[in-house]
Amino acid sequence: MGFHEIRFPASLSFGSFGGPERRTEIVTLANGFEERNTPWAHSRRRYDAGVSLRSLDDVEALIAFYEARRGQLFGFRWKDWSDFKSCLPSKLPSAVDQLIGRGDGARLTFSLSKTYESGEQSYTRPIVKPVLGTVLVAIAGDPKVELLEFSVDTTTGEIVFPTPPDPGVRITAGFEFDVPVRFDTDRIQTSVASFKAGEVPSVPVMELRV
Repeated sequence: MGFHEIRFPASLSFGSFGGPERRTEIVTLANGFEERNTPWAHSRRRYDAGVSLRSLDDVEALIAFYEARRGQLFGFRWKDWSDFKSCLPSKLPSAVDQLIGRGDGARLTFSLSKTYESGEQSYTRPIVKPVLGTVLVAIAGDPKVELLEFSVDTTTGEIVFPTPPDPGVRITAGFEFDVPVRFDTDRIQTSVASFKAGEVPSVPVMELRV
């Protein structure tokens, strides 16, 4: 799958709307009860970048980015301003934000993830596009030094240690991250007259499975 490791201009995604969607199959039985199931293990996010365009210069930047991606052909990074950290939006990431695994004395590679909790239920989301220079890692609460004590692949979200962590120790991480997306349209229609009148084009964007 073609993917460009470049972020959609954050100034243009700021103010966009969107969020996660899930697919649920619901069957209503003869007695009125329901059976519910989902073929998706993970939610998929959709956004609309059009609402964040504020000037004709923004439209030009959008068209340049769209053409460079060949429309829907190549994926890219997207900053979801409502959810782009391993911690609360008002906080700064720390090395103990998210539990990403436990050592077993042999495993060297761990994948970044973010867990969402509500009551006794939780959902763990894979994080595959961490932002360069933001990843913090700790073993048993002890912060580690990037490049010396761990490395991170910002294209896959994998953390690699030079030696395996001891059995049972907690591996934690904090980070900022992007969402892998692509444009969800083969056409962008703009009009100078309508834009000056306050109308903006619809620019749908869809999360990719990578």
